[in-house]
Amino acid sequence: MRKTQRHEIEPARAQGGDHLKTDVTVEFDNWYALPADPIGLCVAAADAAFALAPLLFKDGAFGERSYEASIALTCDDRIRELNREYRDSDRPTNVLSFASLDVDDVETLPREAPVLLGDIIVAYETVEREAIAEGKSVADHLTHMVVHGMLHLLGFDHIDDDDAAVMEKLEMDTLAALGIADPYRGTGPNPAAGTSS
Repeated sequence: MRKTQRHEIEPARAQGGDHLKTDVTVEFDNWYALPADPIGLCVAAADAAFALAPLLFKDGAFGERSYEASIALTCDDRIRELNREYRDSDRPTNVLSFASLDVDDVETLPREAPVLLGDIIVAYETVEREAIAEGKSVADHLTHMVVHGMLHLLGFDHIDDDDAAVMEKLEMDTLAALGIADPYRGTGPNPAAGTSS
């Protein structure tokens, strides 16, 4: 049986006074089989990426604003539907990100309004398969996928080599801050190489 649980985690503060509120929805019960709380892992990963990424923007932050992001922990069937509908790719993938706006648009919004960054969707079976193939824990790979997705919501991408290098470095730094080894040392799928978005 499939159940949905939603958890809203109150804001984490980044440098410069920005704060992030993360809403995590568990749509697929297998996520609860992880040895660590999947909701806590997602919130920690999103917070860490949010805290490090703004350092690349002017004044070291987005301007003391309130930000919101949603994360859905789902299954291959659901992410395949989304991938087919929004990316014209009829296959499951590890993570999808849907940014609500461009980073440049943030400055045009009223300062008192929360900024809705967008949605991150992660598929259990694909993340599990990749983790096994790469010899890492599913929890660590989930954390990496959430960091990767959060960086997309913050305006980073991997379309060209230079952008991919910047994004990979941010991912490695964020994961290191969380005590997770460099995910690009192995030979498995690399989200910055196009296996996810």
